[in-house]
Amino acid sequence: MKYKSVFDIIGPVMIGPSSSHTAGAARIGRIARNLFRKEPKWVKISFYGSFAKTYKGHGTDVAIVGGILDYDTFDERIIHSIEQARKKGIRVKFHEEDAITDHPNTARILMGDDEGELELVGISIGGGKVEIIELNGFELKLSGHHPAILVVHDDRFGAIAAVSNILAKHQLNIGHMDVSRKEKGKMALMTIEVDQLIDEAVIDEISSLTHITQVTRISD
Repeated sequence: MKYKSVFDIIGPVMIGPSSSHTAGAARIGRIARNLFRKEPKWVKISFYGSFAKTYKGHGTDVAIVGGILDYDTFDERIIHSIEQARKKGIRVKFHEEDAITDHPNTARILMGDDEGELELVGISIGGGKVEIIELNGFELKLSGHHPAILVVHDDRFGAIAAVSNILAKHQLNIGHMDVSRKEKGKMALMTIEVDQLIDEAVIDEISSLTHITQVTRISD
């Protein structure tokens, strides 16, 4: 399918496909790129439900790859994102999955390079809004519409309070907070969305805490 303009696939005037299948997909891809923190060498994208049935005609494939290339939803380069990814040497594969998911617009992204990989599951909930519901096997709820901090830590007493105290000291108001763990006493993931921008000093201070493994900042 050919597109004459980016507005054929992504608003603000929604001509043709819905924002759920395009703008939402681009945001899921861009959050994955943000979390991986660099350009991957390979990407495997699995579509479920409505995404699997319509992704080619609705531009979901070019949108999600555009997000992985760090293009915003209004970036006209999205139209040619798959071709651009291949020119960069990024191997991209798509899979249509038959499995039934809780949400019809679901995508799983597995991406990596020689140093590591990241796996993420996102859903497009309408109007360009998304939620990340799984990250490297951890269940979470991340909207991507607010500044956020993801903290990988040992599941120990006082870890959550220590991070919360640092945010309070820097006058960062928590809008949403979620904690997930795979096994009691092992590794856990804190997902914290805040109302204000997060300075690097906050990240450094949290990183210096005992039992903290990794801290990732996501900008709004």
